[in-house]
Amino acid sequence: MILDFFLADAQATERLAQALARSMPEHAVVHLHGQLGAGKSTLARALLRELGVTGPIKSPTYTLIERYPLAQGEAVHLDLYRIAEASELDFLGLDDLAAQARLWLVEWPEKGGSALPKADLSIDLSVEGQGRRARLRANAETARDWLNRLSKIAVPGASS
Repeated sequence: MILDFFLADAQATERLAQALARSMPEHAVVHLHGQLGAGKSTLARALLRELGVTGPIKSPTYTLIERYPLAQGEAVHLDLYRIAEASELDFLGLDDLAAQARLWLVEWPEKGGSALPKADLSIDLSVEGQGRRARLRANAETARDWLNRLSKIAVPGASS
């Protein structure tokens, strides 16, 4: 299943993230694809905020990984833009995180290769005119159910 949205502005991207958070399954791995400035970090921050993260939500561009406590479990936000090869992830202990993380948000997942968990949901973001295009693709049954729930939620500022 694929859902496609035109996001008129950053607020529409945030509202899409809020709707994703409200309809999210118990556990999810989300891969965020798109060029610099496409809205990956905006979407990730808004999703984390909607899930109850308080305080600063830092970009993991330099640290590679940021962890956030959630009401049930933990969220892991990775930004792999600066890595040259997947073996650089070996020291992060991703296998240990897999058991604890309720949500994985991975920016630039193509750089992580097989070191990353497979995506339940892939979100491709691109600049389109003054706005953004978001294409959400379910890669697992739980994500198909997720997108079905999301399709029933009105997202102000987003259109198909």
